[in-house]
Amino acid sequence: MIYQGNAITVARNGDDVAMLTFDLKDESINKLSSAVVAELDEAVQAIRAESGLKGLVIGSGKDVFIVGADITEFHGLFEKGEEYLVEMNLKVHDIFNAIEDLPFPTVTAINGLALGGGCEVTLTTDFRIMSDNAKIGLPETKLGILPGWGGCVRLPRLIGSDNAVEWIAGGTENRADAALKVGAVDAVVSREQLEAAALDILARASAGELDYQARRAEKTGPLKLNAIEQMMAFETAKGYVAGKAGPHYPAPIEAIKVIQKGAGEERARAQAIEAKAFAKLALTDVCYNLVGLFLNDQVVKKKAGKYEKQAKAVKQTAVLGAGIMGGGIAYQSASKGTPILMKDIKEEAIELGLKESRKLFAKQVERGKLSTEQMAEKLTHIRPTLSYGDFGHVDLVVEAVVENPKVKDAVLSEVEGLVGEDTILTSNTSTISITRLAQNLKRPENFCGMHFFNPVHRMPLVEVIRGEKTGDAAVAATVAYARAMGKTPIVVNDCPGFLVNRVLFPYFGGFSLLVEQGADFQRVDKVMEKFGWPMGPAYLLDVVGMDTAVHANEVMAEGFPDRMAQGGKSGGKTAIQAMYENDRLGQKNAKGFYAYEEDKKGKPKKVSDEAAHALVKQVMKEEKEFSDEDIVARMMVPLCLETVRCLEDGIVATPAEADMALIYGIGFPPFRGGALRYIDAMGVAEFVKLADGLAEELGPLYAPTDKLRQMADSGERFYSNQARG
Repeated sequence: MIYQGNAITVARNGDDVAMLTFDLKDESINKLSSAVVAELDEAVQAIRAESGLKGLVIGSGKDVFIVGADITEFHGLFEKGEEYLVEMNLKVHDIFNAIEDLPFPTVTAINGLALGGGCEVTLTTDFRIMSDNAKIGLPETKLGILPGWGGCVRLPRLIGSDNAVEWIAGGTENRADAALKVGAVDAVVSREQLEAAALDILARASAGELDYQARRAEKTGPLKLNAIEQMMAFETAKGYVAGKAGPHYPAPIEAIKVIQKGAGEERARAQAIEAKAFAKLALTDVCYNLVGLFLNDQVVKKKAGKYEKQAKAVKQTAVLGAGIMGGGIAYQSASKGTPILMKDIKEEAIELGLKESRKLFAKQVERGKLSTEQMAEKLTHIRPTLSYGDFGHVDLVVEAVVENPKVKDAVLSEVEGLVGEDTILTSNTSTISITRLAQNLKRPENFCGMHFFNPVHRMPLVEVIRGEKTGDAAVAATVAYARAMGKTPIVVNDCPGFLVNRVLFPYFGGFSLLVEQGADFQRVDKVMEKFGWPMGPAYLLDVVGMDTAVHANEVMAEGFPDRMAQGGKSGGKTAIQAMYENDRLGQKNAKGFYAYEEDKKGKPKKVSDEAAHALVKQVMKEEKEFSDEDIVARMMVPLCLETVRCLEDGIVATPAEADMALIYGIGFPPFRGGALRYIDAMGVAEFVKLADGLAEELGPLYAPTDKLRQMADSGERFYSNQARG
């Protein structure tokens, strides 16, 4: 044994080849924590000191190669400042360069995921062999940083600047065939052949058949592009990537600049440029929030995983109510491999549900994700029916009929008598109390909410709602099924609107008050889109549907009359009610705050409509100009305060789950980290001061809670356990 550590071993095989294996003890994956990087340094020094070696193979003892750096360390490391980060990265460069400079050929055997720092390890060796089911990539820009351990330097020299920009700016995970095509790897084999293929490449390199020294010279010298080629390649890429990334995500553009600045340099200078740029990005708020988002996502997944372990198997499901929503649920279930019955009382509704499913599968075929044969097979997992004939064998039922408590009551009571005693019943309701819907059920412990967001195939969140009598088995099975469907389930407790809609409607309340007091709704939309929302509140209301919004708000007003009764402080009619009463329902009938025309792809395109402006003027007290800051404050404070209340009321268990629900459920700007992280960024005391100022004029919707005031007084934060750089 040449070296033995907690994560790395280096053994010598019979052919004088060093076999360096990453196999982190007591973990299911390999990651490059500070401790593992220190071990790698020791291991490389031990290899350099060993005499008679003719080659090195780097491999993994896990199902993955290396998934990247240990992101749980990032906030703490980044807090140490720019100088520390530059120095840290240069030390890692020294270790990686020592691998690249070994006096014999080197090869990496990539058996699974090789991402971020894991990918950068593979780039240090002369050759790379990849198993056919592995993936490779540099996803750092998704965390608001850029590859800082040589990715911006080595990858462009290996696969060309255009391909490298695509990989790095897009943060993509690339399959083996794509990696082979651009030259990121030298061969693709089955996992079983990986080691033999790696040793064969070393033997050929040692025999002079493969010129490994020429490979090194290419990777350590300047990029082979003249000045005009460089300008054309990089300036064009910057324009395209800026359009894709948007103004709030600087990392993709910064990565292109780093590749460009380092293009004409030798290895050491190019790496110094990369290290400095990494450190600067690491200290931005965007990076802090995106790293926080990743950590929150891990919390959510860990919780869901615990439920999953307790869950009974969900092998056959059913959806009650076809149509667009039922069809979307059926598609999602079938596409991920869980067979589903789709029941309705009307043939035309069944046909609509099937049409929706077929349309979504057809899009997958168009994009090359499925073959027509695979589509046909997946469609067989959806069985349409007008009767309850096969419901005795169903493990879980999703009720997705109209949002009417009487109809839901009748349907749930009926189906409960036709399924097995252990079958879990769920309701895809967006507002109706789960405790209320359970009142007429014989087995309320087997019932919970399963709230999907529209469109089902796109929106990642599923709210799993626990009623007063819901049992753990029902929650566990529903969480497991949501995960099997490829969704992110978050368990919440029952209340009007549950978590996401309860938080969303104060945001709409803030919008109604703004418009009533004279704000131009189109300007409000522009300001909130500039703030980072995918669409402004008026546009979002058109997408939701004015009838849905009015109904949901009635539920909220009944549950929280002090702050959510329509009309705000004045008690007058809101712009939303005016739209509804004049049959301007939004996109569903092509007129709401905007009018809608079909674009070239047949999708609704919004256009300004004088009739909408005239209606809004009727509910305005006056026309008034608000600053961007005022608009943002009036929109965001009610949303953030309601998130705080949901946490204090125990509707959601942790800040991480609250923030992730808003990001996954209503498109809260990810680079801002979520409502509670947004309060932290402003400072709790500063936020309370802002809210108090607004509450004086605008009422209880803007009033901070007593507990939030206590947090402000004591200097507490929602994420006090995470360092802030």
